[in-house]
Amino acid sequence: MRNPLSDEVVKIKPSGIRKFFDIVAEMKDAISLGVGEPDFDTPWHIRDEGIYSLEKGKTFYTSNSGLKELREEICNYLQRKCDVSYTWNTDVIITVGGSEAIDIGLRAMLNPDDEVIIPQPSYVSYEPCTILAGGKPVIINLKAENEFRLTAKELLDAITEKTKVLILPFPNNPTGAIMEKEDLEAIAKVCIEKDIFVMSDEIYSELTYKGKHVSIASLPGMKERTILINGFSKAYAMTGWRLGYACGPKEIIQQMTKIHQFCIMCAPTTSQYAAVEALKNGDEDVAAMCESYNQRRRFLMNRFREMNLECFEPFGAFYVFPCIKEFGMTSDEFATRFLEEEKVAVVPGTAFGDSGEGYLRVSYAYSIERLKLAMDRLERFVNKLREEKKNK
Repeated sequence: MRNPLSDEVVKIKPSGIRKFFDIVAEMKDAISLGVGEPDFDTPWHIRDEGIYSLEKGKTFYTSNSGLKELREEICNYLQRKCDVSYTWNTDVIITVGGSEAIDIGLRAMLNPDDEVIIPQPSYVSYEPCTILAGGKPVIINLKAENEFRLTAKELLDAITEKTKVLILPFPNNPTGAIMEKEDLEAIAKVCIEKDIFVMSDEIYSELTYKGKHVSIASLPGMKERTILINGFSKAYAMTGWRLGYACGPKEIIQQMTKIHQFCIMCAPTTSQYAAVEALKNGDEDVAAMCESYNQRRRFLMNRFREMNLECFEPFGAFYVFPCIKEFGMTSDEFATRFLEEEKVAVVPGTAFGDSGEGYLRVSYAYSIERLKLAMDRLERFVNKLREEKKNK
């Protein structure tokens, strides 16, 4: 019988995140600090709107692009939050999470062998989605000394005649790094000069702890060459509702909608009605959750300092990215031993690219009580490793 599988799909490695959580799920008294999911429930008024839509029988397909009212609210939201103006009926598509927007955006834009620049460490889907769309990933290894920000020089050095798209993953998963306005202005200048497009993944835009988030789409000359991706999972604690969106030039959105039409039809109707309520009346919920995350962020940074564990200060998302190079172990070895010996699951930095070697992703989307317990276990573990190293 002939091989039933695609060679390209077989070559793609599975997500490096899942391995540890398959183990921790069956481990008694284990603590997981690895899942990138808010620990808050979706606010009640948002859930109520979803329930109400079901009670009213609003269970039919929406248009392929999504509910008109939701697309209008997204435009209103981006205008007041990011100072960027979109037209609801041509520039916006509602997707099944931000991940679908990444996938169909790349498929709509790439021809075979077009190059996509992907700064890493970053979200696990960018590289495989590029390959599945027929493109060629070009990796920029971000540096801790630059606070894991992308610099204009790094971008320039990576651009070739085949470069078509830059993926801009900020605020960043897994590092928590952000890009401020002056950083983005330097990147925008290069993109305009070299005529490349930007896919700006801003799913963590509300979770910024240093000033206000700036979208590269708001900078002069960038809206027409940017696909802005966002969603409801992180800011509104709506991961299971599976709802995201993309905004951009109408000719790109039109082709994304065509792919979405054939593969998905439309995003979940109930989720769309709930999302309208989130955008209209959810600002206070987002602010309260953000304040709680910031408290946890500061707690973890303080504990790392107390245990002399090196970690640059992140100002976005809900992750920290401590360095464990001093122990002479790979990230995978450290994470495996930590799970086996202290029953705490974290994610090896290499799950997000080779440049993540020597680091761990620790999520603080957990209660302070859980974080305190996990940090006590981490302190005990690193002290044991230091003692082992000293006695060698």
